[in-house]
Amino acid sequence: MIRIGSLAAATIAGLIIALVIAPTAQAKMDDQANAQSNKSLVSKKKHSRQNQAIERQPEPATKPAEHAGKPHRLILQVNSNDPATMNLTLNNATNVTQYYRDLGERVEIEVVAFGPGLHMLRDDTSPVKARIEVLALSSPEISFKACGNTQDNMRKSENKDINLISQATIVKSGVIRVMELQEQGWSYVKP
Repeated sequence: MIRIGSLAAATIAGLIIALVIAPTAQAKMDDQANAQSNKSLVSKKKHSRQNQAIERQPEPATKPAEHAGKPHRLILQVNSNDPATMNLTLNNATNVTQYYRDLGERVEIEVVAFGPGLHMLRDDTSPVKARIEVLALSSPEISFKACGNTQDNMRKSENKDINLISQATIVKSGVIRVMELQEQGWSYVKP
């Protein structure tokens, strides 16, 4: 028989243990690591589902509390006899109206014309008369105010009646109308 020294015997015994026991210990460590990994995955999936649930919730209403139920109000001033400015004003009125319609919110828009801008609402000189007629039919949210002071001054200087388009309503003073609407909280834009 071969005699093996105690050091050699210990080494062989260590190798046998490593070959027999190590796989079992490694399997246990792997199982523990997998369990931790599974817990982490479950937690991530749960967190992911929570995020998806949050993402699926409808967005909160975009209406500020002060506008809930009451209309948005806008003044558009025209004081220039420039067709481009008049068309820009009508574009702005149309865009704002459509924006709030799409949101299901109410809006009121007043186009206030005075000084040379009164030509926008004059029956004989308006370059946007036909467009206003169409707009008035499709967008009752938009109204047109004509300055009475300007109309009187034009009547005197031209020595004739100054007739306005049927969609226009006369106010005493366009400037005062703008000022008073602003005092009531209306937003103001001059294109």
